[in-house]
Amino acid sequence: MFTKFKETALSVLPIMCIVYILSLTAAPLGSELNLRFAIGGFLLIVGLTFFLVGVDLGIMPIGERSGAALISKRNLKLLLLISFLIGFIVTVAEPDVQVLADQIQGVASGVNKWALVLMIALGVGFFVVIGLCRTVLSWNLRTVLVISYFLLFLIAFLCPAQFQGAAFDAGGATTGPMTVPFIIALGMGVASVRSAGSSSDGKNLNDSNFGLTGIASIGPIAAVCVYGLIHSFSGGAGASAAETVQSSKVLAGSGLSVFVELIPEVTKEVLFSLMPLCVMFALFQIFLLKMPPVQIRKMIKGIFYCFLGLIFFLVGADGGFMPSGRVLGEKLGLAAVSKGGAWTFLIVSVAFIFGAITVCAEPAVWVLTEQVESVTGGIIKRKILMFALSFGVAFSISLSILKIIYGFSIWYILIPGYALAILLTFFSPSLFTGIAFDSGGVASGPMTSTFILSFTLGSAFSSGNISEGAFGVIALVAMTPLIAIQILGIMFKIKTKKAVKKDEHV
Repeated sequence: MFTKFKETALSVLPIMCIVYILSLTAAPLGSELNLRFAIGGFLLIVGLTFFLVGVDLGIMPIGERSGAALISKRNLKLLLLISFLIGFIVTVAEPDVQVLADQIQGVASGVNKWALVLMIALGVGFFVVIGLCRTVLSWNLRTVLVISYFLLFLIAFLCPAQFQGAAFDAGGATTGPMTVPFIIALGMGVASVRSAGSSSDGKNLNDSNFGLTGIASIGPIAAVCVYGLIHSFSGGAGASAAETVQSSKVLAGSGLSVFVELIPEVTKEVLFSLMPLCVMFALFQIFLLKMPPVQIRKMIKGIFYCFLGLIFFLVGADGGFMPSGRVLGEKLGLAAVSKGGAWTFLIVSVAFIFGAITVCAEPAVWVLTEQVESVTGGIIKRKILMFALSFGVAFSISLSILKIIYGFSIWYILIPGYALAILLTFFSPSLFTGIAFDSGGVASGPMTSTFILSFTLGSAFSSGNISEGAFGVIALVAMTPLIAIQILGIMFKIKTKKAVKKDEHV
């Protein structure tokens, strides 16, 4: 519990310090909003602590045991059906997905939050099945990625502009602490069984261990695009700038009682999202797992911790963290749009600092850097990878602010970025390609989906470029590791070849 508390505090406190410095200087938030931000930050830390402990105690073991039990049945149809259900259910319970759906609902009229969440969950479940088929049937990872992204961009071009940025944001938001443990457990288990069953297929086991999460993250992007098409055919339209900014001001002016008022609604949402997971666990226990009572009690305890953590997290985010980030973005964005010059430089610099600090503080990024350093035998140092990710994420968030201020299309960034990421798959070792696409979502953790997304939304409100400019920051953050890790993979391949030649000469 203490370790998780320290990790989450290191993720949240640096952002809070910068916000208070800005509140005392360039963008005063007022005493009431400052207090709400402090309370929201504390609830966020407590909520993430309980949630992550619950994931370790209950959620991750359920995923691991379910994956192992399903694979032991040696029934491909059963494996794919249950894997689809697992991907669907855990995505519904993912806190980052709910936060993103709230944000989309806030800028596009007629959007139903839970319809959007369920559509995203369907997308994840479908592409989890594709990813597992790729592992079981030994499909080439590069081929699956190229075909999937080609079809994805085709759908995205047809999608209304107001949903395009949000769709790519969904790809990063879904790979959170609830979804990833299940997907990784399934992928690792299937890869190990396939390797054991094929002694001379010439495939590298390590290549099959990675890539499932990266493939699964394509699903929610396609799902939001499809939802956008359905929404446009039904006559939905984006909210006006005046209406959205007004709603933001109302949130900012509410009293401290807002935290208490949010508890019943948030509790109902958390119960709704976790109930399918509990039902799934009960059915698995009866028909598949048959664990002893001691392990059942431990997992129930973990699910209860997740329940408490989600309530604290969402109340803190909705009541204090997101309104403060939105108002801060509005104030700095308005000054940048109206005055330009130094104010534009200030908001871009603030976004750059937010990005650099956030990615360094994300626990998932620390896990990723350790993994890459271990896989490469220490040739690619974690400090080098951390620097590459930190600079890339900071640059991407700054770029998203410039996109909002100057109003250029997100396609000017996404198309070259993803084209480069796909091109690198032809030169980077397949192991690094799998790690890169798996890690596309690790940089876009809770801080990105709550505060930084709200900050960019506020900037979009002040510029009047809401429906098209409000989203895209998570997408750009999630795109960074695809490029950075594959470049490091190419460096690793070059260094390995040089080392082999040196040994041959010796």
